[in-house]
Amino acid sequence: MDITTLTSCFTRYGAIAIFAIVLLEYLNLPGFPAGVIMPLSGVMAARGNISFLAVMLLTVAAGLLGSLALYALGFHGGELFLGAYLKRFPRHRQGVEKNMAWVQEKGALGVFCAKLLPMVRTLVSIPAGVLKMPLRSYIISSALGIFLWNLVFVGAGYLMGDRVFALLGAG
Repeated sequence: MDITTLTSCFTRYGAIAIFAIVLLEYLNLPGFPAGVIMPLSGVMAARGNISFLAVMLLTVAAGLLGSLALYALGFHGGELFLGAYLKRFPRHRQGVEKNMAWVQEKGALGVFCAKLLPMVRTLVSIPAGVLKMPLRSYIISSALGIFLWNLVFVGAGYLMGDRVFALLGAG
């Protein structure tokens, strides 16, 4: 999904588009890069199309929902799901294995820190589920990490406004 399409979706559908596209990004689907989605959400807030608080609430809720879906797949599908996932996305093997070790060693702190790292932040949910991390700990650590990550990127878009388009190559 390119920046023009994203901007059009955000402008036309507002909060629903922001929530849906961020949800898809947190589900780790290709074509939905956070480095584009989050700043554009901030630009929409800077333009007055939606409040900054609403953008943050929507993006954190969507991020947590997407993360919980991957956690649930890991938790309920366990090794079977992980095997199928790695067969479909073999390039993710190293990241998933690192995440498994990190989550097992660090627990909730590991999930929080992983939520602040590109690529790792969406993949960490599956190992957390496979390892049966307590749901409450997972939700708290994920929500805090998601909030901080989104705040940085949405905040950058909000503060930079339309200058974001030039940085993203659309201006």
